[in-house]
Amino acid sequence: MSNLELYVDSRFLSPYALSAFVVLQEKGLPFAWHGVDLDGGANLLPDYAAASLTARVPLLVEGDFRLSESSAIAEYLEARYPAPAVYPQDPQQRARARQLQAWLRSDLLPLRQQRTTEVVFLQPSPEPLDAAGQQAAAKLIRVAEACLAPGAANLFGDWCIADTDLALMLLRLVNNGDPVPPALADYARQQWQRPSVQAWLAQQHQATN
Repeated sequence: MSNLELYVDSRFLSPYALSAFVVLQEKGLPFAWHGVDLDGGANLLPDYAAASLTARVPLLVEGDFRLSESSAIAEYLEARYPAPAVYPQDPQQRARARQLQAWLRSDLLPLRQQRTTEVVFLQPSPEPLDAAGQQAAAKLIRVAEACLAPGAANLFGDWCIADTDLALMLLRLVNNGDPVPPALADYARQQWQRPSVQAWLAQQHQATN
């Protein structure tokens, strides 16, 4: 097995680095991680920017191969190391999981701006959501309720990486005390107890304390 390395933000606040980290943990793949000082602009330095292509985190390195963007990393690792799976085996469910991931990464900008991941990992925001933020929150709740069957612990029966991504987005509201239906809040909190997520939280605690 090739040596795997994952570059994440040095404060462990990136939702996308978390997603890639969880995939590696869930697959039981040994890897080394490296913190990148985003606040200090380390991601813009020529060597890192050239390696990552997008000058962002996460960045996966396997030998001479380098890959950025968390969804691409997840799909690559799923193809290269199929078991245990982090996506549903059914093609249609797998497509729906990827659809949800793509949407979470491309939509809900007002919510992501007004409820940053500092709300999830560090402390609540004292500012109320503005009209755009409320609209984005309502959209998130509508989509989550449409995707998660009543009483279900996971989106597609067994856990998949889309569960972690959706839980993190919901926790932007839950951890800040914004209104979230109890069933969705319980789902998000339960997802946060997975050992793979707890491993990230342990690193994040060390990085910020």
